[in-house]
Amino acid sequence: MKLRNTIQNYWQEKPLLLILFMSAFFRLLAAIFSKGYGMHDDHFLVIEAAQSWVDGTDYNDWIPGITKTVTHPSGHPLLYSGLHYLLFRFLQAIGIFDPQIKMYVVRFILALYSLSIVYFGYRIAEKLSGIKAAKTVGLLLGLLWFMPNMSVRSLVELSCIPPLLYATWLVIKNEGNGKLIPFLFIGFLLGIGFNIRFQTVTFIGGFGLALLLLKRWKESIFVIFGFILCIVIVQACTDMIIWKKPFMELTEYIRYNIESATTYGVQKWYNYFLLLGGILIPPISLFIYFGFGYSMFNNWKKHLILFLPSLLFFIAHSSFPNKQERFIFPAIPFIITLGIIGWMEFQNGSLFWQRNPKLMRGCWIFFWVLNCIPLAVVSVSYSKRSRVESMVYLSHKTDIKYIMIEESQHDDFMQPPLFYLRKWGHVFDVTKNNPLDSFKVMVMTNPIAQRPNYIVFVQEDNIEKRVSDMKTVFPKLSYETTIEPGFLDKFMHRINPRNTNYICFIYKTND
Repeated sequence: MKLRNTIQNYWQEKPLLLILFMSAFFRLLAAIFSKGYGMHDDHFLVIEAAQSWVDGTDYNDWIPGITKTVTHPSGHPLLYSGLHYLLFRFLQAIGIFDPQIKMYVVRFILALYSLSIVYFGYRIAEKLSGIKAAKTVGLLLGLLWFMPNMSVRSLVELSCIPPLLYATWLVIKNEGNGKLIPFLFIGFLLGIGFNIRFQTVTFIGGFGLALLLLKRWKESIFVIFGFILCIVIVQACTDMIIWKKPFMELTEYIRYNIESATTYGVQKWYNYFLLLGGILIPPISLFIYFGFGYSMFNNWKKHLILFLPSLLFFIAHSSFPNKQERFIFPAIPFIITLGIIGWMEFQNGSLFWQRNPKLMRGCWIFFWVLNCIPLAVVSVSYSKRSRVESMVYLSHKTDIKYIMIEESQHDDFMQPPLFYLRKWGHVFDVTKNNPLDSFKVMVMTNPIAQRPNYIVFVQEDNIEKRVSDMKTVFPKLSYETTIEPGFLDKFMHRINPRNTNYICFIYKTND
């Protein structure tokens, strides 16, 4: 009873502190238990790249001079992976080399960093609509079922949000006070968001357009100057050092995305609309959609700085053929914040909802019950466990030379996270496109020291036959261990086989 009264007191007197505490609790759980990585990009384009630079190599072949094969830019923003590089350099300087410990540190830092999303979302809603809307926005941004898990991933789509949200808050906070210097910093913040994720350019364009439509001319000039200053410092100077020309990575990024627009991940124009409608859980997601639109009809000048950037970002990504779920993440906090503000303004003026408060209460109870089930599970789920633990297991083998990934049942093979292997070297593979017969020829021409001595068989399909076939190349092949996927990995694979979270069998060649 005493604990309950304490919580109620905090909810009434210090709601932001309570919301931040609850949000931090689930993010701490995710930082501790949600090991692995969420998607390809948050590991291979950030973690692998950064650690390889620390080790004096270049995993992705991005930087000229490290490997002789690099002759042109890859089209990746280097700020975010560069920050991870500095962190890993520091950790090794103080004696921390274990990959899992490094990732605990990364996840803990990202957990703290992501709390700024909750804080600024709360402040924006409080300023524009009042404490009731602020409480709801804070809870959603802090405890939405996927947010703690995603917040501790090194995804640029999540990490670009805080500077964009902070810039938005500063515009709202400084409205009408005549100060211009904060807008220089606002522009710099937008530049940081852009340098983390180039695709935020549509959001930033909407941000500038909103200021112009609001006839805040002087503020717009300072924002533009701050943005350009940040781009010159981070982008142009970095490219001048690496490529001797400015904006090389950005130019390559634009070229690649135009040419590869329909290469993979092509979805219908309404894909993101359905996606957000689902993950934000109906009927609350429908209320948020309605409130997002209603806010503009109710008071467009007041809400334009939230509405226009996120709308243009959403439209641009919906129009682009290549659609991956994570691409739309930067817009989610803005859509939630403005959606709740608009919905509560509508609800307060609606006779229907004033007469049916129990119905609204029931909708929210349904939402939170449904939300808390995956929140509890996803926040502590070890993602890509079999892939990571296979490399961790092999990293303890003192005799390891090269490894092979055997996925002869697939056209291609899953990329092993070598960060956890702590060894950068050639990875052999056997797939449909690179069959065992081709590998046999290569083995016969390579000395024993350059052959794989550990083989990871991925997926249990026809495993006995695949092992038997491999013994025609390595007659002394022996079983080592089996690495199971995590619970969530198994569940995701079961509902959608495209989620390639397979069991792994490790064998030794004994050559």
